[in-house]
Amino acid sequence: MQTALKKYHELGDGSVPYSFKTVSAIENFLPRFEAAMQNYKQSLAAQTKNSEKYQNLTATARMYISHFIQVLNLACIRGEIKPDKKTFYRLLPHDNSVPDLSNDNLVLEWGKNIIEGEAERIRTGGAPIYNPAIGKVRVHYEQFKDSYQDRKVMRKNTDRYLEAVQNLRGDADKLILDLWNQIEGGFAGLGTEMMQQKSKGFGVVYYLRRKERKALEAAGGDLSLFAEDDYEDFETEESE
Repeated sequence: MQTALKKYHELGDGSVPYSFKTVSAIENFLPRFEAAMQNYKQSLAAQTKNSEKYQNLTATARMYISHFIQVLNLACIRGEIKPDKKTFYRLLPHDNSVPDLSNDNLVLEWGKNIIEGEAERIRTGGAPIYNPAIGKVRVHYEQFKDSYQDRKVMRKNTDRYLEAVQNLRGDADKLILDLWNQIEGGFAGLGTEMMQQKSKGFGVVYYLRRKERKALEAAGGDLSLFAEDDYEDFETEESE
């Protein structure tokens, strides 16, 4: 569409094989579509850039929560803390395993349980656990939690921008098909090869299936009219 629009402004009305109505429709549509694509790409780039930081914060929070629970279990085994006090943390008194922390929601859940449980146990007269202290666990947990919320917002924005692009795809396809038909129709009397050559100058891109490219190469045909990438159909190498 961009090439067709550029050609129209270069050559003027009457010198291109498509109507002013089509040009007007493209000029109205293209800025909206490009803006939607730009919003989506920027949002996806920001989400991707944030991903490594998020993974690091998640791993650190998981490690501190796991270490705290292990220290709590050891303190119970040594008799320093009564096992029934583990219920403050929503842990079973005589289960000394670390709960499942394999996904982000579980890290959120158990981080909250551990922080609230330690506060409640100390409030009832218990001595604080150290190495790691709950303050340090809280810092890493809150950093992870903030990043988790930011990631949710980024994902929602990216999904929203993608939906906006997808909603415009139908209109884009209709405009492209109409433009394609008009361009090819304008050069239809010149023969297939010349029609394709002329149409290419107005932005029409032709693709070959793998079989077609091989056949054209074998026949010594002109491949310059076609895009370098093959059209990927549903045939496999074995079926060829």
